[in-house]
Amino acid sequence: MTVDRRMEPPHSGSERETLRAFLDYQRATLAMKCDGLTDAELRRRSMPPSTLSLLGLVRHMAEVERAWFRRVFEDNDAPMVWSDKIDFQAAYDASGSTRAEAFTAWEAEVENSRRIEREAGSLDLAGYQPRWDEEVSLRMVLVHVLLEYGRHNGHADFLREGIDGTVGA
Repeated sequence: MTVDRRMEPPHSGSERETLRAFLDYQRATLAMKCDGLTDAELRRRSMPPSTLSLLGLVRHMAEVERAWFRRVFEDNDAPMVWSDKIDFQAAYDASGSTRAEAFTAWEAEVENSRRIEREAGSLDLAGYQPRWDEEVSLRMVLVHVLLEYGRHNGHADFLREGIDGTVGA
């Protein structure tokens, strides 16, 4: 059973407040989808040959947060969390991972991302995206990461339902 502790995004506000609130809502949604499950349940895969699991999604989103905030705005060469090279698929295999390990890494990356966004003077802040070999704005990064969460939270809905039948927002 999950408890919905998410803060509803505002119905009005500045562009920055709106993007920040929707991103935090999506982050909280992923955490909520994992509430109350054991490590084994969190590692349960969707279906062969996929390695997708709720814990894999948490690991993947730690990589996304790092790649799009830390690597773009602070250190283009920062190592990824779960792989030696930029391999977002590697994070999905959570067979040897635990809730504590995955959530500790994800929460650290989320906090770092929040700090970068808070300290930025403007959504127009430009950072270098090494994979694209071009500059991108903080605005674009916020939207991109928001879309990543939306996509993967849809996966999380199905994964959670398959584990214990829990459905809903």
